[in-house]
Amino acid sequence: MASQSRHPNQNEKDLYRRHADFCKVIAHPTRLQIIDILQNGELAVTDLATKLQVAVGNLSQHLNLMKQRRVLESRKAGNSVIYRLANPKMIKACCLIREILFEQMERDTALLRKMDRSRAFEKRP
Repeated sequence: MASQSRHPNQNEKDLYRRHADFCKVIAHPTRLQIIDILQNGELAVTDLATKLQVAVGNLSQHLNLMKQRRVLESRKAGNSVIYRLANPKMIKACCLIREILFEQMERDTALLRKMDRSRAFEKRP
């Protein structure tokens, strides 16, 4: 990331824009599930639809967007279209974000428990 003491140059601005665009593409639960499923290897559209329990038409919209933004790649195999992750580093990025969110959830849960204990203590005669 660019230093905060200077203004980003045009290349850095372009990178920030691309970063934001990538985040927009994956900012949908179904698309995150697609990435999660495809970390184990490529799959046909019909197999993905079955695993996700969504209609192929709905899934195709997500897959097309992800392919346009170079999150996914595809190939034809007979009558099937097979999808795979364009770059396996995406798995690391998504896992890191998921880990951060899990830690936040744990802290929130701990805080709620502490508040519940505090309320229970206040209700004692």
